[in-house]
Amino acid sequence: MAYLDSLGISGAHVVLAHCVHLDTEEMETLARTKTNVAHCPSSNLKLGSGLARVAEMLARRITVSLGADGAACNNRLDMFTEMRTAALLQKLAHGPEVLPAARTLRMATIDGARALGLEKEIGSLETGKRADVILVDLNRLHSTPQRDIVSALVYTAVAPDVRTTIVDGQVLMRDGEFLTMNEANVIEEANREAMSLTQRAGIAG
Repeated sequence: MAYLDSLGISGAHVVLAHCVHLDTEEMETLARTKTNVAHCPSSNLKLGSGLARVAEMLARRITVSLGADGAACNNRLDMFTEMRTAALLQKLAHGPEVLPAARTLRMATIDGARALGLEKEIGSLETGKRADVILVDLNRLHSTPQRDIVSALVYTAVAPDVRTTIVDGQVLMRDGEFLTMNEANVIEEANREAMSLTQRAGIAG
């Protein structure tokens, strides 16, 4: 972190992924420079990279958002999984009261927008912001019973619970059906390209 800071790769315009090996002095540098962090808990677990000190970063008012890294080291790229995993990991390290559901949801929404410098445009439902909205069906067996909607979103919701997706006012999915692409074609093309890639790389399928 000290080296990156010396090169000018720090500040509010920078998002650093993972940050699993920071010491206290490096976290103080992040806080002083207002550098943002993208926490990718599932990727860190799959690769055995380490446990990010998220609770300590948040205590220093460092903006920590959530990410999924890439498909090669995560597979699911599912923000619901990342929220749940992030919250549970910090509880394992610091106790059950750390990183409550509401704080975790902020990391997945407004803090992500803030890390990108877009908090005035996206990240929350407010007049004047872009209409980026998902409708989540929590009336499912795996989400029942539930009294706290925020807790349910973080701990019980899964990707198929999203029934409608709206991006910048455009409806991309309604009642679980994609409106701007053919799902079967996308799956077929992805599998075809993956096979082609493995063949070019000389990797057995």
